[in-house]
Amino acid sequence: MPSTTRKPAAGATSRSSAGKPKPAPRRPAPPPPAPRRRWGLAVAAGAAVLALAAGGFWVSGRGGDSAANPAAGAYVGGDLHTLTVADGRLYVGGHDGVAVSTNGGQDWSPVTSLRGADAMGWAVTPAGTFAGGHPGLFRSTDGGSTFTKAGGRGQVSDVHALGAAGSTAYLASPQAGLLASDDGGLTWQPRKTDAGRSFMGTILVDPANPQRLVAPDMQSGLVTSSDGGTTWTSLGGPGGAMAAAWDPTNTQRLVAIGMNGGAISSDGGRTWTDLTLPTATTAATFSADGKTLYAAALDEDTARISASSDAGTTWTAR
Repeated sequence: MPSTTRKPAAGATSRSSAGKPKPAPRRPAPPPPAPRRRWGLAVAAGAAVLALAAGGFWVSGRGGDSAANPAAGAYVGGDLHTLTVADGRLYVGGHDGVAVSTNGGQDWSPVTSLRGADAMGWAVTPAGTFAGGHPGLFRSTDGGSTFTKAGGRGQVSDVHALGAAGSTAYLASPQAGLLASDDGGLTWQPRKTDAGRSFMGTILVDPANPQRLVAPDMQSGLVTSSDGGTTWTSLGGPGGAMAAAWDPTNTQRLVAIGMNGGAISSDGGRTWTDLTLPTATTAATFSADGKTLYAAALDEDTARISASSDAGTTWTAR
């Protein structure tokens, strides 16, 4: 604030006299305090305490870029599409980015070769690790460290769902329908052009019987096929299915994530039980040994990962 002491006007004489001491000039008022930038953090911390005290699940703000602070979260962009375990690594993918963790979601590194790939589906075959998104199909031959866009007969545009077991792979596109590959994803053939157009995420392919498939269908719920995708029937679960996963050690144990929540089944989808999930979860997957269930939720442009070792009864933020 500027000083309130008045200066004499030009040409004016001082009103003080020799017999009166000159009054001390007023001190300028101190400047206003700088804005307290940490106020929002303090409120957020308080909100976290309240949420935890109420028994809820609360996720804090972004807290930094995943490349600079790997433990802060995984940058995926404006949408979060998929969470999967492939080649012993945990991947999370979204509209603009993909990140990978080698320690169960504790730390994350960006997969720069998949920036902008809009990764939605994943598959691992003897020919490599595959990721599919709006731009098409991407393939890695170094265990998922780097990816390049598939070319020639291996390229398919706008891949929304993907899955494989051994050399048998399946791919779903809103443009081309359901395609299949018997050479690990190197080439693709139409399987059912009017099926799979609303599939999303990972197509589950039974390692013991690659003709048995389970897929999340955003127009309904989970759907299943016993003839390699030629015919499909409803498997129930939550409506508007966006993600599906099964325990790799027991494919009868299924998890599905829909528009309004999640469900879990222990009998291959014949019956379902509501699954309590962290707020805003849109994808889930099991660890390779089936002991841990992971869930992913979008926080601004960052994926926040939680883990449960008791089938979703309790969750721990990673």
